[in-house]
Amino acid sequence: MVMGGYSLTWPNETRDENFINDETKNETQDKDAKLLLRQEELDISKNRVQTGEVEFGKEIIEEQKIVDVPLLREEIVIERRTLNNEPSDTPITAEETIRIPVSQETVNVDKHTVVTGEVSAHKRDIEETKHIDETLKREEARIKEFGNPDVIDNVSDQKYH
Repeated sequence: MVMGGYSLTWPNETRDENFINDETKNETQDKDAKLLLRQEELDISKNRVQTGEVEFGKEIIEEQKIVDVPLLREEIVIERRTLNNEPSDTPITAEETIRIPVSQETVNVDKHTVVTGEVSAHKRDIEETKHIDETLKREEARIKEFGNPDVIDNVSDQKYH
């Protein structure tokens, strides 16, 4: 900005020294003239994009299980004794038989299913801050004086000088 022979610049701004383009000059004979000043502003939006996925399921693992199981079985023990030849009142016959059932334990293997655990998954949002660094342009009014005109520059808003 040129005021009273001094040139003012804002920090971190780039100025175009050829600020008046001869092709865009408009002369006016009106008593009042206006020049609209514009500036860029950031339009920031966010989009959700898929960055990957997680899949989980079950896999069947087989393992051999060896278990020792104690089993009971019965056996018949025959004992013989002599009885000193004692007299008996019963005649000798082939019809007298004694039966003793013999048994043993056998192994029956069955399987049943039990729940041993649970796996669950859920999503959670993590907020992070992303630093955006962008250069914005703005228009400023430049006043050039030709000859020696009387100019009063009333700056009403520091934002637009």
